[in-house]
Amino acid sequence: MSPFTLSDTEIDRLLAEDVPYGDLTTRSLGIDDAPGRMVFRARAAMVVSSTEEAARLLHRAGAVVQSFRPSGAVLEAGEVLLEASGPAGALLAGWKVAQTLVESASGIAGAARRIVQAARAVAPGISVACTRKTFPGTKAVAIKAIMAGGAVAHRLGLSESVLLFPEHRVFRPGQSLADLIADLRQACPERKIVVEVTSLDEAVQAAQSGADVVQLEKFAPAEVAAAVEKIGASCVVAAAGGVNAANAAEYAATGARVLVTSAPYWAPPADVAVTITAA
Repeated sequence: MSPFTLSDTEIDRLLAEDVPYGDLTTRSLGIDDAPGRMVFRARAAMVVSSTEEAARLLHRAGAVVQSFRPSGAVLEAGEVLLEASGPAGALLAGWKVAQTLVESASGIAGAARRIVQAARAVAPGISVACTRKTFPGTKAVAIKAIMAGGAVAHRLGLSESVLLFPEHRVFRPGQSLADLIADLRQACPERKIVVEVTSLDEAVQAAQSGADVVQLEKFAPAEVAAAVEKIGASCVVAAAGGVNAANAAEYAATGARVLVTSAPYWAPPADVAVTITAA
């Protein structure tokens, strides 16, 4: 089942970016009303994402979608992921936007799935959490894609979670981590307090000061393992910075309960073949 769907406003914005005043070529050829059929197929194995949005986009362009595979589905090469029919004007107007959306989102979903699988092969209960560092303007698509791949959102934005960075602390000089954490807990009693640290000593200090989660920024796997051993079960340890499919298993073996990554957002798009024929 799809994690969530984008709003109609967002779908219309995507379509309007590419076809603001209709398709000049199709209109000039006089083929707007010619009946046609469109089929999307996976060129290689892929994890699907944003097919729901592609289907709605084609519908709003005037096509009829017969079927599509939901976000999170795993397809082999050659499998059909979407079928639509309708007038050529509708199919050609929605074609490239829908294709590019599915390819980009599915590339992210596949990358997230590879990190999740690598990590959980070593630590079945570990969580792979993707950051808020999406390309600006693409957050909804990107977050849906990482969820389709089995990851979770680390932070959806600054407004919904508390993460104390060293960059915050420079504006409160001379105050201890314990005092800062106490202030945050007083102001946000219903929130977990996450503290990012850059050294083993800071990690231990944050845990002893009452942090709910200690986020280790760019620690090597051996350093993460040392922090987990020193901190014990007093709080959650999250490893952040540089986590990818190639090293996720090594990080998962450290005992960290969360791996934080931005890597899936920059994955190459999946390859989707689109065939359009006259009906």
